[in-house]
Amino acid sequence: QVQLVESGGGLVQAGGSLRLSCAASGRSFSSSAMGWFRQAPGKEREFVAAISWSAAQTRYAESVKGRFTISRNNAKNTVYLQMNSLKPDDTAVYYCAASNTPEPWNPGGRNGDEYEYWGQGTQVTVSS
Repeated sequence: QVQLVESGGGLVQAGGSLRLSCAASGRSFSSSAMGWFRQAPGKEREFVAAISWSAAQTRYAESVKGRFTISRNNAKNTVYLQMNSLKPDDTAVYYCAASNTPEPWNPGGRNGDEYEYWGQGTQVTVSS
């Protein structure tokens, strides 16, 4: 059974940091592009960041560029999202996802339809 399990969410004050982890099991995703998305209450899911299979290429939403960093450890089958300078607008449930793109040397895309596997999400709450 393929699973993606996020962890590391929580409550943090504005300006603080959190590091999210996404541990995969059931198969290796070392040859897959991976991504992070988020969904705030009453809003649609939005793209946050993506990374190619080798970590050579990354992609970020404009709203998080310069504050968030996506990385991966293929030996641990894990993807990370380091979030710094957090803002109340970053409050959301964060999901990791594995892309089924035939071009994993590129970072995953911004469209969630490209992603085949999803985690259950982890809540991030940023207080002002």
